[in-house]
Amino acid sequence: MEFRQLQYFVKVARKQHVTQAAEELHVAQSAVSRQIHQLEEELGVQLFVQKGRNLQLTSVGKLFLSRVETILTDLERAVSEVHEFIDPEQGEIRIGFPHSLGIYLLPTVVARFRETHPRVKFKLRQGTYNSLIRDVMKGEIDLSFISPFPDKHSHVTGDLLLQEELYAIVPQEHALSRFEEIRLEQLRDDSFVMFSEEYSLRSIVLEACQLAGFTPHIGFEGEETDTIRGLVAAGMGVSLLPEMALTEISQLQPAKVRVIEPRVTRSVGLIQRTGEKLPLVAEGFRKYLLDFFADQGKLNE
Repeated sequence: MEFRQLQYFVKVARKQHVTQAAEELHVAQSAVSRQIHQLEEELGVQLFVQKGRNLQLTSVGKLFLSRVETILTDLERAVSEVHEFIDPEQGEIRIGFPHSLGIYLLPTVVARFRETHPRVKFKLRQGTYNSLIRDVMKGEIDLSFISPFPDKHSHVTGDLLLQEELYAIVPQEHALSRFEEIRLEQLRDDSFVMFSEEYSLRSIVLEACQLAGFTPHIGFEGEETDTIRGLVAAGMGVSLLPEMALTEISQLQPAKVRVIEPRVTRSVGLIQRTGEKLPLVAEGFRKYLLDFFADQGKLNE
């Protein structure tokens, strides 16, 4: 069994298509098919079945994939650790983040870190709350920004970085757009533009509305803060977004209004796998982030 066969197998399993896998691997389709066939012969099992134009993993193929992914992740980490031992400044940091933190926060902290560590590389992965926790647990990323911060979790641990305020956003022509502060209850009769169900910001907004005494009518759903902000600006409804998601100015700009009753916040933290030592370069970035947010907290006092 060769390392190349395992790489090809994982790529085909993820793409569910030999041609697409070959394109990403920059090899001939026949080479990928041959390696998969040889792997199946050596194992004595069928790893894939044809389903239309795609390939689907068999039951034993799914089991084999979970083991192979762990092996390749461990191997990737081992190679990274060797490189770090030789020169920690040439390591790679694998970090996850939710979309709402990728607009301003992530680019800011990465750029500032690289001012003093220019040779460090970053491998970024965007995801939802559950997918980011899963990727940390599986060892596919070293660290992840997360919101809300999980106070207790058996498989991940970390540090609370900040509490961020959520603002109401309304169309510019909305009756409340010129107010500096409002009560959330004043949006009771408006249609809400909401994140879809897998996003944690949705539950934060729903809980805030329940606390304010109403269940919001959801007119539109989206998966990115830019989409929600644009829909609100276009007059499709109202919403609540974190302050960091409202820093960028665009042509379609909603009005931003502070909510004082109830005050709506979200926790933002940094997580890693419980009981596992981080690579040197990732540990250095973690300490940098803790210092960065500690300094930000002092500035805001």
